[in-house]
Amino acid sequence: MNAELIMRLRGLIRKEALQILRDPSSIAIAFVMPVILLLIFGYGVSLDARRVPLALVCENPNRDTASFTAGFFQSPYFVPVRFGTVQEAEEAMRARMVDGIVWLRSDFSRRMLNGGNAAIGLLVNGVDANNARIIEGYLQQVWAVWLAKFDAAQGLPLRIPVQVDARVWFNPSVTSTDFLVPGLIAVIMTLTGALLTAMVVAREWERGTMEAVLVTPASIHEIILSKLIPYFVLGMGGMGLSVAMAVWLFGVPLRGSLWLLLASSSVFLLCALGMGLLISVVSKNQFVAGQIAIIVTFLPAFILSGFVFDIRSMPAAIELITHIVAARYFVTILQTLFLAGNVWRLIVPNILALVIMAGIFLGLARRASHKSLE
Repeated sequence: MNAELIMRLRGLIRKEALQILRDPSSIAIAFVMPVILLLIFGYGVSLDARRVPLALVCENPNRDTASFTAGFFQSPYFVPVRFGTVQEAEEAMRARMVDGIVWLRSDFSRRMLNGGNAAIGLLVNGVDANNARIIEGYLQQVWAVWLAKFDAAQGLPLRIPVQVDARVWFNPSVTSTDFLVPGLIAVIMTLTGALLTAMVVAREWERGTMEAVLVTPASIHEIILSKLIPYFVLGMGGMGLSVAMAVWLFGVPLRGSLWLLLASSSVFLLCALGMGLLISVVSKNQFVAGQIAIIVTFLPAFILSGFVFDIRSMPAAIELITHIVAARYFVTILQTLFLAGNVWRLIVPNILALVIMAGIFLGLARRASHKSLE
């Protein structure tokens, strides 16, 4: 690389840096938007069911039913409400006042003392299937804890024939935030990286400054590099801020190598910037570039990356499409580094996939770019 080339590239990068400083929209995209989206999604999106309104129906209240229902009042997952009859509780569930009903019939205590074959009525609102399964699991846990205490008080062995010793790896508290926030960083960086180059370059086309750049002696490779380098630095700053919020604000553990996180983030950001460059070359209009960036980057990253929805549960055709979504690979890398550590057999193939995709997008952007207005 000769001195003249270095001088031209330095001048173009300086011009981009001055443009970033004079136009705060780029800084807002890189730093403000990730903070806002992390706060909204980090606190607003949760797969945990807490403070679930629950109807309790005891047809014959006594000491046994009181000890059983006390577990619901002590649980952070339920907000129990007592009803006199099951019909009243069903009406409340139809009105969405409660999400579940626990029904203890009048012979509950007698059947418990005479053999333990006492039936408990359980009705759960299944409109939200995921929430219904979570509520059902919480209810079974309360029942198991009470049964163990009841048998101990009677001097009887525990009547559950199989005892499950569950061990949860990587996320022992089963907190959905620890799972969602790393994936959310990938989704945010997809949109941020694409918007940084798509909107800014499109703005130059609209203002006519791109024509001035094209008539300079700089080659198209130098122009593309001058667009990538400043926004790469800006995007990595936003990535660093997102990781800091994940660790210190949301308490997500970072068990993997920070250098490995930096390397994989750099490759992914190049991929996102390449998508943005390609969008800007095709559209040359800020509004159109913004719409395309949201449609082709944010929505696929949100839905098809495994951020919320398990890819293996999708239809085969949709699962096949997810292989062309770059965020899919970055979500896997982030969730592995944050929750499991340096699992190389997972990280290396996904980084290689990102390297290939970054090369494809940057190559397409270069192929579509010309030093002409046509």
